[in-house]
Formats: sequence, C-alpha cells, structure tokens
Amino acid sequence: MTYPPGPPYGYGYAPPPPPPKPGVIPLAPLSFGTVLGGAFATFGRYWKQLLGVTAAVYGTALLLVGAAVGIAYAAVGDLFPAVFDLPSGQEPAWDDVRPLIVAFVCVWLAAMIAMVCANAVVAAACPAVVQEAVLGRPTTFGAVWRRAWSRMPAVLGTVVLTSLLLLLPVALVAVAFAGTFAALLSAAADSDAPGSGLWVVPLVAVVLALLITPLAAWIWVKFSLAPAAAVVEGQGAVASMRRSSFLVRDSWWRLFGCLLAIGAMASFAGWLIQQLLSVLVTAPLAAVDFSGDDPGALIASFAVLFGFLAVGQLVSQAVVSLFPPLVASLLYVDQRIRKENLAPELARAAGVF
Repeated sequence: MTYPPGPPYGYGYAPPPPPPKPGVIPLAPLSFGTVLGGAFATFGRYWKQLLGVTAAVYGTALLLVGAAVGIAYAAVGDLFPAVFDLPSGQEPAWDDVRPLIVAFVCVWLAAMIAMVCANAVVAAACPAVVQEAVLGRPTTFGAVWRRAWSRMPAVLGTVVLTSLLLLLPVALVAVAFAGTFAALLSAAADSDAPGSGLWVVPLVAVVLALLITPLAAWIWVKFSLAPAAAVVEGQGAVASMRRSSFLVRDSWWRLFGCLLAIGAMASFAGWLIQQLLSVLVTAPLAAVDFSGDDPGALIASFAVLFGFLAVGQLVSQAVVSLFPPLVASLLYVDQRIRKENLAPELARAAGVF
C-alpha cells in the first residue's frame, strides 16, 4: 500500500512553530516550570552581576552595622561593668541601664535601615537583570548597579507601603493572641469561676487569625509585582503598586502558588546552607583553647570564625534574596505577555523579527 506524496506532517496543516526564545524564556505564556528554569538560567548567565551587587550592598550594610556597634560601644562601653559586673544580689542603677538601652535601640534602627535599603537595591537589581536576560542581551555589573541604585527609592517605596498594609492584619492577629494569652492566665489564676465564659476568647482569636491570614496573603500577592514594575516601567511607588494590582487580577491563585513555592524553596536552601556552616564551624570552635594565656591568638581565632560565618551569611542571604525577586520579575513579564501581548514587542526588541 502506498501513500500519496505530501508534506512530512501528513494530511492537514503543519503544527505552528515554537515561540521565539532570544533569552532565558520563550516569548509566550509561561508555566511554573518554565519560570523556575528561567530564574536558574538567569542566575547561571548573570551570576557575576547578581552576586556582585548582592555582596556590595550586604557587605556595605554589615560595615555600617559594625560601625554603629563600634560607635555605640565607644559611647557606652564604660557602663558595662556597672551593669553586668556587679556583686551578687546587687541591682544595676537605672541611670546606668538607660544609656545601654538607648544605644541598643540606635544600633537596631541602624541595622534595620541598612538591611531594608540593601534588600531594596537587590530587589531592584533582579528586574534590571531579567529585562536583559529575556532579550538575551549581555550586561555589566556597573550597568546593573546604576540601574538598581537609581530605581531603589521607588522599589523601597513599594516595599514600605506593602509592609505597612501587611502590618495592620498582623498587628490584629498579635493583639488577638496576646488577649488570648492574658485570658488564659486570668482563668488559671481565677480557678474558682469555671463558668466565666473565657473559653470564647481563644475561639475568637482563632477565628480572627483564620480571617486575617488570607487577607495578608491577598495583599502580599496583589503587590508582589510592584518592584518589577517600578524598575522596568520607571514608575513611582504608588503607580507601580497599581500596575501590580492590575497584572495580578484574575491570576491571583496561580501567582500565589508560584511565589509560595519559590519562597519555600529559597528558605529551605538558606536553612540548609546555615546548617552546613554550623557543622563546618563546630570542629574549629572545639579546637580553640579557651583557657590559653595568649589573648591575641584567641581573638584571632574568633575573628576567623566570625569572618567565615559572615561570608556564609552573605551566601545564604544571596540565595534567599535573589531567587524570589527573579521569579517575581519573570512572572511580571509573563503577566504582561498574557494580558498586554508583550511578546511581539519583546521579539522586535531582541531583533527576532
């Protein structure tokens, strides 16, 4: 039996050609596996730029925190013996404790500001790199740094505003659980009134938590694409949050699953790195002679160990802080492809047609 000559696909039309792929992702609606693969491909191609920015910002943040600790110790270090080196049974004076509390609060505020700004720079660097990675174009550390630093205020604004919106439901849950704890303590202290109805308070707290936790998750996903919009579109914080809300609309559950999965994966990887570092540090720490007469050698040993831990913390922070923004940036591109037909424009920008 013979068949008539024809195209290699047999009868009918040939299948459509695959979408163009000038960079790390095909220019078409993406699945989670494609997004995840694109994030790994982006890191593999641009790891020098990404790790360079991460090391620069977090290293600078650590230096600023160290400087704050040094300034605080120089200011209140003389009060440590009066607070921590007292005879047994003697309480420190409030005039000695108060400066230490003020110094601790100042150091904590400096550390929080430094880390929040560092996170904002990294969150701005990831969309800047993804924008080039999608088009398959090379970039440099200097270009990524300038772009991330210039868009850092807008990204920081989106992070701060989103955090403030999340703070209200979290505070309500905290107040509910604090009230529950206080009610349980009161019930335990007043055991003569078993019918006082205090069992309602835990029930109300649980119901409130169940109602508020989905609200917090909804806010988190709703504005998750705002940093990418702030960098790629060059908009301000509020306008970027509006863009994120528009892009997330009708795709909340899919984005929630993607962001939750990558967040869990990044957290597990960071935890695993910390555990490995703890194991590696335990052996050298056990070999240190704490009873030795050479304080210089002891200080040097601790300096080496703390330096090793600092480097490990930077590596762990790089994993935790880089991959979620990379995935969020690719999801931003995916949503614009789905809702705004961005694929032809990206193909033209990449020179595909």
